[in-house]
Amino acid sequence: MTQPTDQAEAERHRAKMAKRKAVQDAEVAGKNIEKGLLIVHTGAGKGKSTAAFGLALRMLGRGHRVGVVQFIKGAWHTAERDALAKFGVQVSWHTMGEGFTWETQDRARDVAAAEQAWSKARELIADPSFALVILDELNIALRYDYLDLAAVVAALTARRPGLHVVVTGRNAKPELIAAADLVTEMTLVKHHFAAGVKAQPGIEY
Repeated sequence: MTQPTDQAEAERHRAKMAKRKAVQDAEVAGKNIEKGLLIVHTGAGKGKSTAAFGLALRMLGRGHRVGVVQFIKGAWHTAERDALAKFGVQVSWHTMGEGFTWETQDRARDVAAAEQAWSKARELIADPSFALVILDELNIALRYDYLDLAAVVAALTARRPGLHVVVTGRNAKPELIAAADLVTEMTLVKHHFAAGVKAQPGIEY
């Protein structure tokens, strides 16, 4: 049970929080740049794509259009796609992978799929009606050299000023990280898969 707070303690807390608010307000006031962000979600932990789709919901809630291109993925049908489809033409979703490389075991096929997906990505990036474009698992395609890294980074860097782009996948290339405005690394601490728990609907897909 919480102990009663005496008047002196309450005043100390108020003064401490007032100082904290002043620091926070000053820091926020000093940020006056508005621009489209290049965001990278990488790392071995779970949640990279999930976080990207959370941003998609935020954009949709603001009335903006969202484009999604899924590299590599394709073998599983995801519930995220079904959920976002309810927004109609506000969402343009393109699953263009054929599964992870260990599934296809055909490099030429994987490269061709990645190139088609990148072509669609460039189309969405060039379309001024989109406020956010998610390039899901693009990092994997870059990791395996399915696409020209320099060309991809150059295109993302040269995107129109107001467009936000999110790139997901493990092992983000240093060149992409250097070009990004925001990079988050998901760190694996514990995963139920190691305990024999299989992928489950509503959690993994």
